[in-house]
This record gives sequence, structure tokens and C-alpha cells, in this order.
Amino acid sequence: MDWDHFRYFLELARAGTLAGAARRLGVEHTTVSRRLQALEKQVGSALFAREAGGHRLTEAGRQLMPKVEAMETAFLAVESAAPGVRQGLHGLVRIGTTEGFGNLILAPQLARFALGHPGLVVDLLALPRLVHLSRREADIVISLERPARGAVLVVKLTDYVLQLYGARNYLAGHAPIHTADDLRGHTFISYVDDLLFSKELQILDELHRPAHFALRSTSILAQYEAARVGAGLAVLPAFVAAQDPSLVSVLPGVARFQRTFWMSMPAENKHVARMQATWAFLRETVATQQGLLMPVAGAVEGAIESGADGG
Repeated sequence: MDWDHFRYFLELARAGTLAGAARRLGVEHTTVSRRLQALEKQVGSALFAREAGGHRLTEAGRQLMPKVEAMETAFLAVESAAPGVRQGLHGLVRIGTTEGFGNLILAPQLARFALGHPGLVVDLLALPRLVHLSRREADIVISLERPARGAVLVVKLTDYVLQLYGARNYLAGHAPIHTADDLRGHTFISYVDDLLFSKELQILDELHRPAHFALRSTSILAQYEAARVGAGLAVLPAFVAAQDPSLVSVLPGVARFQRTFWMSMPAENKHVARMQATWAFLRETVATQQGLLMPVAGAVEGAIESGADGG
């Protein structure tokens, strides 16, 4: 049998759609379909059920999957050991995560990782919405909520801190803020309530229920930009706002919140070399960024009682 047929089978099983498998393999979707038909003819069974949302493994396909994964592992081991063949990681890894974390923490590091592995393609989906493993939207997902079910490998990636921030020019034009009660009458920047993609983002209600918003956005980076020009107060991740000298931490002893990022991938991918390497790299990257993600309480720049007399 042709190993390439099995390779196409694996990528379709992992991607769930012809288009997704084709993107991973760098071919047209018709090529994936043709390879699948050839393999099904060889094994004498339908390996996928064709559905409106894509392709789902049949019982015959599920029984074949671990055998083909073992073939892949053996093939990669031979490839890496053979003299004269290309070394390193190869193929596509798609990572889904939240917008701010993806853009500010992961993007620069993943770019360096990709440079070190010329045969690897990294797709970073840094989006203000959930990225679903179950829909095969990504190979590795970093989310605010731990996946509740499924054959999924999950680790706690990191905790991170969020704080209430205001621009110096905004705070200079308002009365000092010493307690949460002093937040009455202030203008706020936040998420669009009915478009929140995670209950973990319902942070502002823990502190104060604003009467007035200057801007609400699905984008944390849009909220950050609005806060830094003085449109109002905003709860922002410290890794987004703490290093900006135009912003001041408001009520640092009270308005400090902690959330968690969880990292997950389908259990079937844990033996794939490029997935293993990317998974390990993400954990190492986050470990080196703890100063940004979890700043020491009271050590954030500008953590002062704010107001007109505070400058």
C-alpha cells in the first residue's frame, strides 16, 4: 500500500474537512479526496462518513487510526535518522488563542520558533472568540476555560493578572479614587456583554457596575487603545497595559484579578513530533514571561491613588 494514502487519511482525520486537510498538506482538496478514495478501495471499507460539517471517522476508520499513527511515528523516526535526509520539524501547526495573549505574548516567540524550523508552518489564530478543538479549528488551543470533555490532553498553562487602569490625562481631570465607591460617575471601557465568549471575562461586575460606557468592544486591544487616549477606565491584562507609561493602575490593592489560561490538544496528536515540540515550546515560552503575566502586587508601574492631585 502507498504510505502517502495513509498520510492523507491522517490529516483528514485530524482536520475533519477536505479543505483543512488540503491546507495542512499544501495540496488541492480534490487531491485529498482522490487519495482517500484510493485508500478506501484498497482496504475495502469506507473510512469516513461524509457529513454537512465535514468528514467523520467510521468504525473502520477509528480502528485504522492508531495503526496509521504508529506507521507515522516509525516513518518520522527513520526519516530523522537516515543520512542525507532533511532534519527538523515539518508540516503545519495551527494554534488558537485569545487576541491579546496571542498577539503580545505568543506571536514574537512563535516567529522565532518557526525560524528555527524552516520545514514548519505555524498558523496563529489570535481571535476575540473561542477557537474550538471539537470543530478542528486548531491543533492546539489556549483558552480561558478548561475543556470539560472529550479525548483531549489538557494542562494549566499559566495564571495571569488583570487590573483596573486609567490614562493619566483622564485621572487628572477627575476626583481621586480611593475606594470602589469612588468609581461612581466614572466612564468605563469594556466588552460587549451579549458577545462575551467566556464567563471568565465578566470581571468588571466584580468591582463596580458602571452607569456609563465610552466604548465597548469585543477586542481587548481596542479597549486598551481607548483607555490609553483617556476615554475612560478599563480592566486590562497586566501583560497588555502595565508597561505603558501613559496608564496608571487604579485601586491596585482592590482592583486586581486573576485568571487562568488552559492549553489543550486532541489526545490523538500527542505523539506527532511537530505537535509535541510546539506544545513544549509554548510551555517554555510562558514560563519565561511570568514577570509580565503575574507581576508582583504593588510593583506595577504607576500603582498609585489616582486623581487630579495625583498628576
